[in-house]
Formats: sequence, C-alpha cells, structure tokens
Amino acid sequence: MIANALILTLALLLALGFWLMGELRFLIPYRHILVEQYGGVIGGWAAVLFLNVFAAVYAVQRKFFLKDTGRKLTHVDKQAAAGHSPVPSPERDQDQ
Repeated sequence: MIANALILTLALLLALGFWLMGELRFLIPYRHILVEQYGGVIGGWAAVLFLNVFAAVYAVQRKFFLKDTGRKLTHVDKQAAAGHSPVPSPERDQDQ
C-alpha cells in the first residue's frame, strides 16, 4: 500500500510541476538567481508538500480500499477452518 501511495504521490507532484513550469515561464530569465538564493527554501517546501500529499493519499487508500477487511478475513478464516476452502488450514498442514 505504501508503494501505491508513493507512485500516486509522485504522479500528482510531477503533474503539478509540469503545470507550474508552463505557468511560470516569465521567471526563466531569473532562474539562476531563484535557484541560488531560494533553492533551499523551495526544496524544503517541496519536501513538506510531498510528505503532506503522501500522507493524504495513504490515508485515503486506508479509508476506502481496506474497508471491511477484518470481516472479509474472518469469513475466509471460517471457511478454511470448516474445510470448505481450496486452501488447506494450518492444522491440516501440521498433521501431514
């Protein structure tokens, strides 16, 4: 789940970066000055933005994609214990 959140976060921030590069073309002549004087601050804020977006994506994934996981796993466990599942239960593996 962390890998999915990381990929989605990177995709969102890349899309935002490309959009900003198109919108801020008037700053191209000042690129050297901006990077030299404000590069650390811009990088720091980019890292904070990355962490916040990553946390939001991770929280949304946990909320919507792990819905009712405990109930579903209990159902599978009961099926395996009763012998109605193609997956052998752990008790059967130890007996053989």
